[in-house]
Amino acid sequence: MTDPSLSNHDLIPTTAAQRTWRWQDFAALWVGMVVCVPTYTMASSMLDQGFSWQQAVFLVLLANLIVLVPMILIGRVGPKHGIPFPVLARASFGVKGASLPAVLRGLVACGWFSINCYFGALALHSFLNVLGFGLAAPAPGETISSSQLACFIAFWAVHIVFIWKGTESIRLLEVVAAPLMIGASIALVVALVMMVPSAQLFGLPAKEVPGGPKFWAALTGLVGFWATLALNIPDFTRFARSQRDQTLGQALGLPVPMALFSMVGVIGFSASAILYGKAELFPDALLAKMGPVAAGLGLLVILLANLTTNVAANLVSPSYDFSQLAPSKISFRMGGLIAALIGLLFMPWKLLATSGGYLFTWLGGYGTLLGAIAGILLSDYYLLRRTELRHDDLYRRGGDYEYTGGWNLRALVALLVGVLPCLPGYLAVSGVVDKAAVPAGLVTLFDFGWFFSLAVSGTVYILSMPRRSAAQGAAA
Repeated sequence: MTDPSLSNHDLIPTTAAQRTWRWQDFAALWVGMVVCVPTYTMASSMLDQGFSWQQAVFLVLLANLIVLVPMILIGRVGPKHGIPFPVLARASFGVKGASLPAVLRGLVACGWFSINCYFGALALHSFLNVLGFGLAAPAPGETISSSQLACFIAFWAVHIVFIWKGTESIRLLEVVAAPLMIGASIALVVALVMMVPSAQLFGLPAKEVPGGPKFWAALTGLVGFWATLALNIPDFTRFARSQRDQTLGQALGLPVPMALFSMVGVIGFSASAILYGKAELFPDALLAKMGPVAAGLGLLVILLANLTTNVAANLVSPSYDFSQLAPSKISFRMGGLIAALIGLLFMPWKLLATSGGYLFTWLGGYGTLLGAIAGILLSDYYLLRRTELRHDDLYRRGGDYEYTGGWNLRALVALLVGVLPCLPGYLAVSGVVDKAAVPAGLVTLFDFGWFFSLAVSGTVYILSMPRRSAAQGAAA
C-alpha cells in the first residue's frame, strides 16, 4: 500500500495520457535552455581565461557530448517507469535517504535560478535605461546597485506564474521562445560580423594568463554545466511518448546547439574588445553600447531567454526535489515556491565577479558533487537492477528500498568516497584556503572532479551492494 508520506499526485508514475512530449518538444526544450546568458558567459569566460576561440568551442562541444551519455541513460528511466528523479533516487539511497541527493540537487538549482534571475535583472536594468530611466550602475567597490537589486526582485516574481501553471505551460513557453531566440542570436552575430571584419574578429591572439589555460579544469566545469539536468532529466522524460522521442530530442537539442551558441559568446567577447576597447563578459553590457534599437530588441530577447531557461532548468527539478522531503505536504507548486524563496538568499553578483569564479569554482564545484550522485544512480539502475524497479516499494516503507530506517548507508559511503578527495582542491581553487597549503596532486584531482567522483562513487557503490539486490528489481 502506498505510504502518504512518500507520495503525492506529482510524484506518482505518469499515465499513458500524460506522455505527450515528442522529440521536437525535447529538442525545443534544450534549445530554449541552451540559448541563455550563462551559455554565452561560459564561452566568454573561457576566452578571458586564456583559451583561443577554437579551443573554447571544441571544449564546449566535447563536454556536451560527454554529458549527453548520462543524460540519455538516466533519461531512459522516464519513459519506462514514469517517475521523477527523487523517486528514482529512492532505489539507491532509500525511500528516506533519497531526500539527501534531492536536496543537494535542489540547492544547486536554487543557485542557478538565482544566477539567471541576476542575468535577467541586468538585462531589465539596461532595457529600462534604453527607455530613458537613467538607473545607476554599481558604485566603485559595489557589485550590484539598488536599482539592479530591484530589477532582480521584479524578474524573480515573473517566474512564479509558470510554477503555478505547471509543466505544460513550460513546454508551450519553450516551443514559442526557442525560434525567437535563435533568430535574435543570428541577428546579433550578423550585426557584429558586419561591424568587424571576420579576419580581425577571429584573429585576436589568446589572452595570456598565468600558467596558461587549464584544459581539464575547464572541461570538468563545462561538463558540470549540465550535470544538474543529467540527474533530474527523468522529471521531463517521464512525459515522453517513447524512448526514441527523448533520445533523439536530446541528441539534436544539446551538443551542437551548445557549441553553436558558444560562438555567439566568442564573437560578442571579441567584438566588444575591438569596437569598444573592453572585452565584455556579459551580453547586456555589449548590447547597451550598440545603439537603442539593437539594445532594446536584444535585451528583450535576453529576458525571454533567461525566463525559459530558468523555469525549465532551475524550477522544475527543485519543485520535485523539495516535494520528496514531505510529499503529503509539499506539492510541485509548493516545492517551486520554496526553491524560488531560497534563490533569493543567493548573491550571484559576488559569484560572477570573476570569470574564474564562475568557470572553476561554481561549475567545477557542484559538478563534482553531482557527478558522484550520477555514478551511484547509473550503477544501481543499470548494473544492479538491470533497469527494473518495484514501483510499489518506491512509495512505501518496509519494502526493498527501506534499507536501514529508509537510508542506504552504502550509498552514503560511496557518495563521500567520491567527493571528499576532491574537497581540498576545491577549497584551494575557490580561495577558501591557501593554494600553497594543498598538495598539487589534490588540486589536480579537483580538475578531474566530475569524472573522478562519478567513476569512484559508482564503483564503490556497486562493489559494496549485496548481489541479492539484483534480483529485487522485478517491476511491479
